[in-house]
Amino acid sequence: MPLYQVIVLAIVQGLTEFLPVSSTAHLELVPWLFGWKDPGLSFDIALHVGTLAAVVLYFWKDWVQIIAQGFGMRVSGDRELEKSPNLLWLLVIGSIPVGIAGFLLQKRAETSWRSPYVIGAMLIIVGIVMWIADRKTNGRQTLAHVKGMDAIAIGAAQALAVVPGTSRSGITITAALFRDFERSAAARFSFLLSTPAIAAAAAKDFWDLRKHGGIPPGMGMPFVVGILVSGIVGAIVIAFFLKYLRTHQLTPFVWYRIIFGIIVIALAAFFRF
Repeated sequence: MPLYQVIVLAIVQGLTEFLPVSSTAHLELVPWLFGWKDPGLSFDIALHVGTLAAVVLYFWKDWVQIIAQGFGMRVSGDRELEKSPNLLWLLVIGSIPVGIAGFLLQKRAETSWRSPYVIGAMLIIVGIVMWIADRKTNGRQTLAHVKGMDAIAIGAAQALAVVPGTSRSGITITAALFRDFERSAAARFSFLLSTPAIAAAAAKDFWDLRKHGGIPPGMGMPFVVGILVSGIVGAIVIAFFLKYLRTHQLTPFVWYRIIFGIIVIALAAFFRF
């Protein structure tokens, strides 16, 4: 796999994993546009590991505090997290639906649901729902106010992300806005909730790769570069997006999703994407 393709796809992954625009849709479209071959399972793992590293390292202090508080230890740090000592277990509860959905629906998600018509439709539908949620929220809740029903509702929404084109961050942020969270708090909870899901996806891919003989010859360098580039870009995107949402609405991402969804469907109809 040429190194320039590795860098391009890793940048695409880092940009789109945490923005509410669907990384799957972009990673399907970009190779098709340039006529590139499927990079394979080992590269998928590199991208998962890179974005996992980005979210873990960016929220490292948060995770230390969340885990410590979850086991009854008093740790000073973020004041919002201090007011939510059970956040670890709420994140566990919120992660259950996507685990069940992934187990039951993975084959469809990787085959029939990869249809560009499904991807395009989900880009548009979730974009419209995101627009409604963005205008409905009063933004009165922060991480200090997360309750069991919030975790269940947002976790159930994350389960929909197994359908390509949905966007894990897009659907969970939307669900959090419907639960009246501040935009930046919605994104922060979304990213924390994504950590176990991304870790589980990477672990499963590693297991599958091991069954097929491990990393193929010649993929060592692309594997490392994919991790580094997607991780660095992902961390930058997280920082940007959290800052952006403190003062801005999601309108540009709504329009992007709708236009992109229309383009995907048009490409499928006229060019057999």
